[in-house]
This record gives sequence, C-alpha cells and structure tokens, in this order.
Amino acid sequence: MKLAIYGANGYQGKLIVTEATRSAEVILVGRDAARLREAAATIGLPEADVRPAAADDHDALVAAFREADAVINCAGPFTPTGAAVVRAAIAAGRHYVDTAGEQSYLKEIFDTFGAAAEAVGVTVVPAANDACVPADLVAGLLAERLGPLEEISSIHVITGGGGPSRGSLRSVIESMDLIKAGGLGYDGGAWRVGIPARHTSIILPGGSEAVPVAKFPLCEVVTIPRHVQVRHVEGLAEAALSARLSVPLDPAIIAGLPEGPTEEDRRTQRFTYVIDAVATDGRHGRGVVQGPDTYGTTAVIAVESARRLAANPAKPGVLAPGQAYDPAGFLDSLLPHGVHWTIEVGGDFGVASLDVRR
Repeated sequence: MKLAIYGANGYQGKLIVTEATRSAEVILVGRDAARLREAAATIGLPEADVRPAAADDHDALVAAFREADAVINCAGPFTPTGAAVVRAAIAAGRHYVDTAGEQSYLKEIFDTFGAAAEAVGVTVVPAANDACVPADLVAGLLAERLGPLEEISSIHVITGGGGPSRGSLRSVIESMDLIKAGGLGYDGGAWRVGIPARHTSIILPGGSEAVPVAKFPLCEVVTIPRHVQVRHVEGLAEAALSARLSVPLDPAIIAGLPEGPTEEDRRTQRFTYVIDAVATDGRHGRGVVQGPDTYGTTAVIAVESARRLAANPAKPGVLAPGQAYDPAGFLDSLLPHGVHWTIEVGGDFGVASLDVRR
C-alpha cells in the first residue's frame, strides 16, 4: 500500500509520515521540494519519494496522487487550500482523508464534493483527527443502543501538552469569527450559528465538581447528524480553553513560536472527549474517549482512516467516520495507542453498562 501525504514537511505531517511508514510506502507531497527533503531526512527517510506540488497546481497534485492508493492531507489551515487538494484527489481517483479541525471548512467539503466523489467512486472522509473520528463513532454506537435521539452534546477537555503547533494556531485564526460565535450548532434539521447552548457545565468521568463549558466549533457537530437520527447537536469545550482561543492572534508572533510541542510535552498531555446523548424517550447515554497526545493520536487515526479506505473501500462520496468505518472495530484499533473508550446508558450514566473497552 502506498499513501500520498500532502503537507508532509509540517509538524503534523512529519508525525503522520512516521506513523504511515509502519505499514505502508509513502509519497511526500508539498509546495517546497527542499523542505520536503529536509523533513524526509529528519524522519530518517533520505531516499523518500518527494513530489513538489503547490495547492494551486492542480496538475502536479493529480500526478502525485495517482501514484498512491489514498491521500492524507495535513496541510493546515485548510480553509484557504483544502478544497483544492480534495478536488485533486477526486480527479486522481484516489480516496482522501484530512486532519482538519476547521468546522466551516468541513461543512464546505460535505456541501461541495459529494456528487463528484460519487461519480468517480472515491470516498472522502474529512476531519480524520484525534477528536472527530472517535466522537462521531461513539455517537453512532450510542444511537444504536438508544434509538432516535433528542440531543447529543460533545465536550472536549484537554490538559497538559505544551502549546499548540504553529499550524493549529493558524487554523484558529481562520476560525476566529466562528470561535467567538460559539460555532455551528445543529437543530431541527439545519446547521447555523447562534443556537443557544443547552449545557454550561459538566461533571467529568471520575469527577465530583462541575466544570464550566462553553460552545465551541467542533467538527463532529457537522458529521454526527449525517448518520444519526438526532434533533439537536452541540459542541462544547472547557470554558477556559474557549476563552484562550477567542483572543486574537498575531501571525508574526506565531511565526516566531516553536513548530509544535516537544515529545516530552506530548507525553504529558491527556484528552477527555465526552459524548452525552438523550433519547426521545428520555433515556440517557454517555460515551467517553480518553487518551494521550492529540497530535500523535491524530497521526494514528489519519493513517488508519486512509489505510482502511484503501484496503476495504466504503461507499463513494463525502462520508462521516460512522458511515465509512465499523465503529467498534476502528475504536478498538486505537487501544494499543493508549486511547480507551466506554459507553454506558442509564439515568446516572452508570446504571447499565452495555459496552466497555478498557
């Protein structure tokens, strides 16, 4: 199997290349040949296949992607350039995933490329990152157990890990207006900004005190309603994180920051993603995904996403993770990487445990 990795010289890109080489051949694609070769040497792949291609060079992208079985795009921010890479992957007839976390970009890909991908038999799964994939898959499993849902709330809490990468901060700039507005919510069959939050605090697994949360533009708000029968979906993050990311960022300052957190910082990071569901009959369910190192976990999930599409193609089109992959099977593939998941149903989220992964 061969994977083309666009943006391979970036912080997230190098992590993905390293992960991909455990099970596949790689093609390193990006706009600067010298930086690609430098990245390849840093990773320990001095003879790597390097294909320079800017995002606006459609023919060069198509030529590079045709040499692979699937494409992974990790060149953020995605809002200005991601659609061009998706278009090239479809033109090359290759399955596509990306690591985007920009909610408006994600909705654009679903709204724009479904018919084109279907026409050539290509599957596109955007937002194949540490949060959207497991949250979307867990939401699907909750719906299987609870039936039609009144609401789903997805809540992100991240501790430790040093600062974000430069690429992540540039993506924040692209999403600043949406972050300040609380992001898109889903209600009554439509996505829109300005839907009031139904929850302002959460008691985390193992905790006893409520943690303040605020609306936040999470990608799973866009993906979950595409395969789950639900009336209302909202994304929430710890209020302190939302407040920090709502402060305007100076691009010149970002340019002077480290490329990303150190390996030691990443080892100290922990994430908890809670997916709370309420069925139309009033029953409650909770899914929890916990693990280390958001950047390392994103690399694992992006590679696993592309590998699965190449080995066992899903139906063509732009799909949510829950439409493209077996939920429990995919989640279980993350266990060796320290990512654990649980699902419980009951009035207090613990009365009846239906499925547990430790």
